[in-house]
Formats: sequence, structure tokens, C-alpha cells
Amino acid sequence: MLDVTPLADLARSRNLRVAVAESLTSGGLASTVGAGAEASTWFGGGIVAYLSEVKEAVLGFPADQDPTSAECAEQLARGALELFDADLCVSTTGVGGPDAEDGHPAGTVFLGWATRDEVGHRELTLDGEPEDVLSSTIEAAVELLTLHAGRVEGAGSR
Repeated sequence: MLDVTPLADLARSRNLRVAVAESLTSGGLASTVGAGAEASTWFGGGIVAYLSEVKEAVLGFPADQDPTSAECAEQLARGALELFDADLCVSTTGVGGPDAEDGHPAGTVFLGWATRDEVGHRELTLDGEPEDVLSSTIEAAVELLTLHAGRVEGAGSR
């Protein structure tokens, strides 16, 4: 399993609440992050939103928009940040494969991130079997969480 110790250490020392929103990774990211030391003190939780209707109703991404896009990844992160009253959120969306989907080749992945002050995304082009794409996506998402955890200050007690 992926080592999330650096993320856990930063989250605890900076008094952060971390959250995740997942489409592509189907709970794998939340499971990985939640295995971090003392996660109950800093991991607010995660949401898995596959259906477009759920993305719209819960996280604010319009159902008629492209779910494999930077815009989707950013909105999923913003929506979950608000839902969990978090300081930092990362989201995953994309095409795991083995086949292309809606004009996007397998391995097309977008990670979104949001803090109280900023929002952004990273686009990844990954190779391999679906399991490899999911594993690489989770690893990249944890790296992105860790990077931003070192830059964000927690909101303090809630």
C-alpha cells in the first residue's frame, strides 16, 4: 500500500481537514488516504460520484458537461471541499480503460484540487491496464494532496 505518512504528518502539523472526491478511482483514493496515521483527526472523508446526476446534485457539476475534463475535476474538488468543510480536497476523474470513452482515450485522467483560496487541475496521460491506471492515479492524487498540504494553513477548530 502507498505510504501516506508525509501527508498525514503535514495534515496533523498544519491542522488541516483533507477530503477527496472520486469518480475514476471508485473509493480507492479515500481508502488510501484514510489509512494514514490518525486519519480520524484530519481526514474529513470522501465521496464517490460516478453518475452525472450525483456529480450535479451533490458536487455542483452540470450533468450535461464532459465528465472527463479539467472543469469537472476542479468542480468535484470545489464541491467536496464545501461538502466536508475541508481545507484541501483532491478529485479524480477520467478513463481507466481498457477502451476509449466519449472521445477520450484510455488513460486520460484529470486530478482537481481546491483550497479555500485556489482551485486547479493536473492532466495525466497514463498507460497500462485499468488497474495500472487506477493505481497511478491514486499515487498522483496522494502526491498532489501532499504538495498542497505543505502550502495550506488549516482553518482551525470547527
